[in-house]
Amino acid sequence: MERKKEVLLQRIHDRIDYSREMEDVEIRGLIAESLTEYGRQSFLSLQEREKLGRELFYAIRKLDILQEILEDEEITEIMINGPEHIFVEKKGRLLPWENQFSSREKLEDMIRQIAAKCNRVVNEAYPIVDARLEDGSRINAVLAPVALDGPILTIRRFPKEPLHMEKLTAMGAITKQAADWLRLLVRAGYNILVSGGTGSGKTTFLNALSDYIPKEERIITIEDSAELQIRNAPNLVRLETRRENGEGSREIAIRDLIRTSLRMRPTRLIVGEVRGAEAMDLLQCLNTGHDGSLSTAHANSARDMLSRLETMALMGMDLPLSAIRRQIASGIDIIVHLGRMRDGTRKVLEIAEVTGMEGDAIMLESLCTFVETANEKGKEVKGRLVFQKELYCKEKLRAAGLPDLPPF
Repeated sequence: MERKKEVLLQRIHDRIDYSREMEDVEIRGLIAESLTEYGRQSFLSLQEREKLGRELFYAIRKLDILQEILEDEEITEIMINGPEHIFVEKKGRLLPWENQFSSREKLEDMIRQIAAKCNRVVNEAYPIVDARLEDGSRINAVLAPVALDGPILTIRRFPKEPLHMEKLTAMGAITKQAADWLRLLVRAGYNILVSGGTGSGKTTFLNALSDYIPKEERIITIEDSAELQIRNAPNLVRLETRRENGEGSREIAIRDLIRTSLRMRPTRLIVGEVRGAEAMDLLQCLNTGHDGSLSTAHANSARDMLSRLETMALMGMDLPLSAIRRQIASGIDIIVHLGRMRDGTRKVLEIAEVTGMEGDAIMLESLCTFVETANEKGKEVKGRLVFQKELYCKEKLRAAGLPDLPPF
């Protein structure tokens, strides 16, 4: 079957008019003609004809053998370890996938096509690239000489329709009371940082939080690769970084975008993720009147998030640690920590408040934490967020004319 596909693919490519943009219906017509001609020379069953027609169209117009996976909405992550080893995450479980690329060159060509559509370059000189698909899925690719066993491609998929907070509540990711808290905190302009491990749902949760921003405000999003799906925001500016491509285009990093965004009169800044020196620029923004800003970062807990911020800020500016801690204490108001449970579900594990400084230490108080109510091995993880302490700093709520957070 693979040999037949290669022969037909070559015939179709020979007939494609590359001097203009051909419509999908024209490509399908060429495929049908080629299949008919081939069928006169070599028998093709109806099942083979349909399968070849679909795979040929995917190879020409889509992402070849990956298109079938991408059309399965239950698959949330695709991991390709060279042309022969493909794994998918489905319903929280990692599973091998039976198909494979015919060669390393095929996989490399597909990676380069994806990167080119996002105005990115990936080759031996620049073997690592972050990009995105048309549907918003996040792409990370690594080529030789960094990848030793063939090209590595990881695709993080997001729902076609962004999950709003009501849906996350229905899924058990957060309680309605905690969601109501966050709605008030976002509206009042508290600076919120969403923390969590890889695949814990930080970007999805950031999307849901953005729904609570009042529609009359001006939002500027800053991302490494555009993933956020901000809805119902009339005054929205979206910025994305750019890699140096070796052809004269210099790198534009998150730090550059944060600085230029301050000249765009933002009401709120949403930084998709801070992972390095740009944390210092974000903290400076939060301490210069840009209340209500949102961002995400990797951390193992809300407390660990403070240490991570310190480390990242030190990458960006040579300041005494005590000065950086004061910047964090005055700039960050709330940390929402997410976790991925053993059953594959994602939940809010803690909502904590930065209450200020005590000596040289940043004070962090847990407002609510997740407590399991069922702990059977191999079973669904069940539990609830348990109220622990009232909000300490209520000035922003009062200034916005909003009520205090009600206890659970």
